[in-house]
Amino acid sequence: MTGFVNGIITAMVTPFDDGGVNLPELGKMIDYQIAGGADAVVILGTTGEPATMTDSEKTAVIRYTVENFKGRIKIIVGTGSNDTKKAVAASVAAAESGADGVLVVTPYYNRCTQDGLYSYYEEVCRAAGIPVIAYNVPSRTAVNILPETAERLAGIPNMAGIKEASGNMAQVVETMRRIRGKLDLFSGEDFLNLPMLAIGGAGLVSVTSNIAPALMKKMYTLVKANRLDEANEVQDFLLPLEDACFLEVNPIPIKAAYNMLGFSAGTPRSPLTELSEENKLKLRAEIERAGLKGI
Repeated sequence: MTGFVNGIITAMVTPFDDGGVNLPELGKMIDYQIAGGADAVVILGTTGEPATMTDSEKTAVIRYTVENFKGRIKIIVGTGSNDTKKAVAASVAAAESGADGVLVVTPYYNRCTQDGLYSYYEEVCRAAGIPVIAYNVPSRTAVNILPETAERLAGIPNMAGIKEASGNMAQVVETMRRIRGKLDLFSGEDFLNLPMLAIGGAGLVSVTSNIAPALMKKMYTLVKANRLDEANEVQDFLLPLEDACFLEVNPIPIKAAYNMLGFSAGTPRSPLTELSEENKLKLRAEIERAGLKGI
């Protein structure tokens, strides 16, 4: 399946306050994405810290986002798990709540086989009935969707794409060769956004676009218009900012960046920590250099 979504897909943070999830602030953040030209948001993905959220908090985030933004921007919900039954249940719940699609990370910790991966995604797709994007991020899960498995996944009717964050461009190129025209490829590594788009990627699932959606959209638009020299200029401008957004493990820096722009993102939940003072200085300098403005 191709064409479910193209362009800039922002992997949203979840703003927290003393009472739990700050839903009105999440709304301001999504409005900022819409104003910046983002095409979709992922809620409850890795950047959204779902591992430290309660089931009721996650349900509230989905309900709030669908009720307030359905039809204004595509809404994709992170529903992956290391347990197929849980991934299926979460994906079905997201579909029933009105989500446009789901982003499903590979099973983590269990380290299943390639056949196990295919079975996992086939069950989720069959049960959810809405577009499913697989998320390949071996650095976090210790499981890797190999190109031949990606090709098999392309045969599942509502499998809508693969978010590729393996960091291995040789693998990415081979995956693209096998799925071209059958399944969309999305960059899951901000550092590799431009080359992934250049080989035919449908879009970006980006962390940095939380604070720079307009710049990301500009780079994407230039690539798709075959204006690669100009696209490279934008990417060269973005790269130091992207580096700063990963000075510490995601989402520590990007939550700090939102706060610097005037949003109330709060702090990451334990075991994640706040950004160090030294890195705050570096991040703030890059935000100022990029001329970013928040609310």
